[in-house]
Amino acid sequence: MYLLDTDHITILDRGGQPAQQLLKKLAAITSSEVATTIITYEEQMRGWLSYIAKTSSIETQVVAYRRLEKHLANYRTIPIVGFDEKAGQVFQELRVTYPRLGSMDLKIAAISMVNPAILLTRNL
Repeated sequence: MYLLDTDHITILDRGGQPAQQLLKKLAAITSSEVATTIITYEEQMRGWLSYIAKTSSIETQVVAYRRLEKHLANYRTIPIVGFDEKAGQVFQELRVTYPRLGSMDLKIAAISMVNPAILLTRNL
């Protein structure tokens, strides 16, 4: 299994040349082997909820909700791997070993380690 981190999912959501390059690389992998994590979903949903809360005009809200619907449709096409007790335990170990790394990145790494999966990330 290959896990896409939040940066990769964001690239795919935004489209354009970076997304096309990523899709070209992902074409070499069986689509059923590609997934993301519940942590990535949480990070992106927090961003969307914050963005929508800050919109002031109805026009901006309409556009924001359309984009959110597209975002949700994209998530319906990819498996989401959960954060379970084993991942929680590995996360706590990683947090001690790598105290300067972000909690969300460490949670994604923990999920990758316990499943096992190859984590596709730009955070190296």
